[in-house]
Amino acid sequence: MRLLACFAAAVAVAFLILAPVAVAADPSPGRDQVLISVRGDVTLPADQSADVIVVVEGNATIAGSARSLIVVDGAATVAGAQVETVWAIRSTVELQPGTVVSGDVRTLDATVHKLGDAVVLGDVKEITPELATIGAVLAPVAILFLIGLALATIAAGLLLAGVASRQVRDTQLLISREPVPTLVVGLAGLILVPAVSVLLIVSILGAPLGLGILFVVWPLVAYVGYLVAGIWVGDWILARTDPGRVREKPYLASMIGLGVLQAIGLVPLVGLLTAVASVFGFGAVLLAAWRAITRRPETGQQVPIAAPMPVG
Repeated sequence: MRLLACFAAAVAVAFLILAPVAVAADPSPGRDQVLISVRGDVTLPADQSADVIVVVEGNATIAGSARSLIVVDGAATVAGAQVETVWAIRSTVELQPGTVVSGDVRTLDATVHKLGDAVVLGDVKEITPELATIGAVLAPVAILFLIGLALATIAAGLLLAGVASRQVRDTQLLISREPVPTLVVGLAGLILVPAVSVLLIVSILGAPLGLGILFVVWPLVAYVGYLVAGIWVGDWILARTDPGRVREKPYLASMIGLGVLQAIGLVPLVGLLTAVASVFGFGAVLLAAWRAITRRPETGQQVPIAAPMPVG
């Protein structure tokens, strides 16, 4: 998990660097080269150059010229090289004699050693204050986005409760009366539906169907299952706070249940209950759909047809 986080951080920094590099790339030989190493070493000889060098949990030895050097949880030795920018995250960077860094050295919990006549024309500075500033700007945006997402989900639940209240009630009964089959179907749907979709996509002929199931039908059914689970939670709460009262439309249950699911989803570990409820709702929708498709039509009593009267 730590390796994945480190690699993601390195890729994010590299993306920020590669964007301007791609726009203003130097067409000289040896440029436009990106070197990436994860848990390995990278060596750039004196007669070579590169645009970006990324090293995660490894060592980098740079003797040539590079536009950007990114080191995460590793070490870098710059031996008389020409480098424009250095990014060091929880790493050690050694600038040996003859090295020239024409830009900045940006660090995050890192150490930089300058030996002899090594020169940094820019600044050697910690990026923690900048990250804090970015976090302070993005935090309100993220909060507003989460609030908007919660309101949109509750609105979708109210719409479902209004236009399909009978179907929602029938699906909820599966969670209450058949919890084990519902859970099994939900887990199976999470695994089998993507697997079948991938097989259809690989077959080329069934690719449109597989893509439609994987990216449209499956997410839509899962979302409806989440809404059904939220309404079921709301009805369960109302049954204990106001027992004996029957509501034709589960509007109040939708607001309460979906609000509860989204609130506990923000709490670590406890938020797993939201995932469990979603699996139950997903399984209930799949099971109800399967039974509706495979249900045989009810046969009523046939009324005998009278024989026609003879014409005199």
